[in-house]
Parts: sequence; C-alpha cells; structure tokens
Amino acid sequence: MADRGSEASWDERYTEREALWGDGPNRFLIEYLSDLPHGTALDLASGQGRNAIWLAEQGHSVTGVELSGVATEQARAMAAGRGVEAEFIHHDIFTWEPDDRRFDLVVLAYVHFPEPMRTAAHALAVRCLSPGGKVFVVAHHRDNLTEGVGGPPMAEVLFTEDELRGDFSDLDIGLLERVLRPVDLEDGTTAHAIDVVLMASSG
Repeated sequence: MADRGSEASWDERYTEREALWGDGPNRFLIEYLSDLPHGTALDLASGQGRNAIWLAEQGHSVTGVELSGVATEQARAMAAGRGVEAEFIHHDIFTWEPDDRRFDLVVLAYVHFPEPMRTAAHALAVRCLSPGGKVFVVAHHRDNLTEGVGGPPMAEVLFTEDELRGDFSDLDIGLLERVLRPVDLEDGTTAHAIDVVLMASSG
C-alpha cells in the first residue's frame, strides 16, 4: 500500500490485477514469524490477504482489515480456495475500532502513510496488542528512494529506523534493522530493494 488513496482507486487497482502483490506471503514474514507460537493475529491494511492467509495456514486465528471491498472479497475467495479460515473485515483502518479485541500479533506490511497518519496507524497497532503481544512491521526504507528499486517515489511515506523507534517507543523493540530484498528485473537481472523490519513486544 503506497499511499492512502480512496477506496475507489484501490478497488480499481485490485480489479485490474487479482494478485497485485503476488499470492505468496512476504519473505520477511516467513523469515521472522514462522516459529511464532500460534495465537490471534491482526493484519492491518491486509490487501488481497496473502500475508493473513499464510498466517492462518501456520495455525493462527487471523483477522484482516482492509479499505478496499474488492480486495476483501478477493482475500475471502483465496482463503476459501486454500481451505483456511480467516476473518476479513472491509473497513478503513483509521475508523475501525477493535473494541475489546486484542491480538497476540499485529502485522503492518508495506502500510505507508505520511505523518501524522503513519503514527496513527502505528498507535492503532499498539492499542490492539494483548499483553506480551508483538507488532511486526516491514516497510520500504527511505534509502530505497535513492539506493534501491521499486517502492513509492515519495520520501514522506518511506520509513527510517529512527521514526519506527519513536512510533513504538512504548514497546520493547527486539528487532529493528535495514534489510535488502532481491527483486527480479524485466531484463533478467536482479537488484535489491531496501526495506526496514521491526519486531516489538508489549509488556
């Protein structure tokens, strides 16, 4: 998700391409979350559900919240086709209320907003955590704008370690690092995108 956009604009993008970001989970979810104990998981801005469905396949009880109604229906269809149960809620994350629900894991995968929307999204993630729960963030690093490939071309929606450290300062940050992600280019070569990964736990 590169910017907020409107529901109609995201619906159009997801209608044009059913697997806009691919149908497999993000590589860093596999790397960092494969051994996580089973629990409740929340995928904020879950898109077409690729990460939420993978978490459900690992044994988690998963809820995804997504602005696009088209993507939400695609996620439900993909989950049904793969024989897994997951809850997909069609709602703007900025107006969605978890009420008394709390989650053992909250995932934000490439959920990019400028300030102050970025901090609001991250505050929601913290608010949704159960005691001892974990937030996992993977996003395009601001260095990607000049040193990497792909990703949003606007510096104001890209992340740095310092910004993430500040946004999640109330949590115990166990992992915060700049990582390289290989990207296959159209000419047959491989380049690297620059991402940032954070894992933080509540008390």
